[in-house]
Amino acid sequence: MNARVLVVDDEPQIRRVVKATLAAQGYAVSEARSGEEAIERLNEDKPDLVLLDFNMPHMNGIETCRAIRMTSDVAIIMLTVRNTEREKVDALDAGADDYVTKPFSTPELLARIRATLRRASFSPAPELQRIALGEVEIDAQTRRAISGDRQIRLTPKEFDLLWYMITHANRTIPHRELLQAVWGPEYGGEVEYLRVFLNQLRKKIEPDPSNPVYLVTEPWAGYRLQLPERA
Repeated sequence: MNARVLVVDDEPQIRRVVKATLAAQGYAVSEARSGEEAIERLNEDKPDLVLLDFNMPHMNGIETCRAIRMTSDVAIIMLTVRNTEREKVDALDAGADDYVTKPFSTPELLARIRATLRRASFSPAPELQRIALGEVEIDAQTRRAISGDRQIRLTPKEFDLLWYMITHANRTIPHRELLQAVWGPEYGGEVEYLRVFLNQLRKKIEPDPSNPVYLVTEPWAGYRLQLPERA
């Protein structure tokens, strides 16, 4: 079944062009003119991916992204007009999986959509199908994290990143390796992705996110997942 994409932008011309481009590639496309309308369409259309404009009146892209993330792990790509690190980090920190800077080319947009919809496929050893990090249990089959009776909401990219680190635990994984394993071979220099996503995961997994014991930064090199020692 073709992926369903919701295009959210207050500019009719951009919605029209993007919709035509994606429809020509076989995507099922719906559209929304505002953040408020996007929330309604999300519940009605159940898209696989949301293309979300950063700058919209009233409910802007950041506010819309955060509202979506409260209830959904749908893939989100933010469309931005300023190629600044602050704006990129704001988009990722709000819950976006990726961003594309306007004006963008059709091949670039399509490549980013494919990468964001991609689900990393790892083949861990049988004993790693379920693993505990302190009070949190990670289940590879259901792609869920659970703490006691509480389910921890992880976006698909957050889970892919966490599980790759689990299956390569106790060693430093370089930035480029992580980016290419989780986002795809076209990536490698987007270190800010990892910084933001690891901070998000620490808030969800670590007992004390400001002093992580599992998701460890190796300065200038990469990141390491430190498995707890078995008794």
